[in-house]
Amino acid sequence: MKSRLNLLFLILGQLHVTRALNNGIGLKPHLGWSSWNVAQCEAASEKYALDAAAKFISLGLRDLGYEYINIDDCWSTKSRDSSGKLVPDPSKWPNGIKAVVDKIHGMGLKFGLYGCAGQWTCAGYPASEGREVSDVAQLVSWGVDFWKYDNCYTPCNQNPRPQTCTSPAGNTKTWYAPMRDAILGVQNMRKIHFNLCNWGRDEVWTWAAQYGHSWRMSVDNWGDWASVERIGSAAAAISQYSGPGGFNDLDMLYLGSPKLNTNQERLHFGLWAIAKSPLVLGLNLATISNATLDIIRNKGIISINQDALGKAATTFRPPGAPAPVSGKIYPYWVGPLTDGVVIGLCAGTAGGRYSVEFKDVPGLGGAGPYAWKEMYTGQAGRGSRVAFDIALHDMRVIKVTNV
Repeated sequence: MKSRLNLLFLILGQLHVTRALNNGIGLKPHLGWSSWNVAQCEAASEKYALDAAAKFISLGLRDLGYEYINIDDCWSTKSRDSSGKLVPDPSKWPNGIKAVVDKIHGMGLKFGLYGCAGQWTCAGYPASEGREVSDVAQLVSWGVDFWKYDNCYTPCNQNPRPQTCTSPAGNTKTWYAPMRDAILGVQNMRKIHFNLCNWGRDEVWTWAAQYGHSWRMSVDNWGDWASVERIGSAAAAISQYSGPGGFNDLDMLYLGSPKLNTNQERLHFGLWAIAKSPLVLGLNLATISNATLDIIRNKGIISINQDALGKAATTFRPPGAPAPVSGKIYPYWVGPLTDGVVIGLCAGTAGGRYSVEFKDVPGLGGAGPYAWKEMYTGQAGRGSRVAFDIALHDMRVIKVTNV
């Protein structure tokens, strides 16, 4: 269905700046797991990586498209070797990085590591400033598929540099470009997904398509409703910057957090998915609840996130609906799909009955009738509208197609 909204997004995609890191990967938001939220520095190890990979298989996550096993900060020793090379901590990686990567590849999965653009990583380990080419050569030799690049101890008008600079000495482009160029230099040997973790600074979404495949558009998700609300609400205004080859990264999914209830987890996952954020699990897969497992294994929502069109949903305002409120999650979202649209109904501020007439939905050519299916409840039907009773902080994700 070539609707007006689909055409609008296609035009916007063609107006995008040329992607300088267009090396054939990152065409869809990546799906995976990251170690940091599980046990911080302790989780940056061979054991955690291989255990997570095994869980991807036993829980059926690999078959749903989850593929990246990403290790965050603290994986190396506190100093480089005499040749200036990064050294995997032997207490955490007794067999080295490459042996683990080979095992993970043998399981049909991919492996990611963490680095930083400044003098030190956020936890105080060696970072890559001035050593980009050498460090990327190491990644290639190990077979690494993904490189998260943080923003700590970067050039600053404060001396000595603090971990988090409040007065940067320049634009973050300056210190992300050398790593981008180093990755481009090895693309004939290995294609590495480059994830920019600059915390949304310098309106990264406006230029990051020239630098990487995904970019953090905000400060961290702290695992509470306030974080979901803050990040989710901000995604609507920058939806046009996501597309095949580069996506706004809303940060890791903090499902399993004791600070979120099941309703909030459904909204968290559903909104990240329709906003075309990478879906990266930040939880212990060994202790995941059945309720959370049901959410992350929702095939319909994963399919919407992975739709080949790659266009993110944003908000729309039906007749009579209240105006959006800054910092709050608006109830009405819509995004184009290759074969229809996705509508998100979010009870972000109040529970109640939420309905929408298809004639009021951008991208649908009129009242219909259309076929629809809601992905959390499994309800389906045909008609000219949908309506759901939604509890506070819950969400419904509806795919609408031509009859």
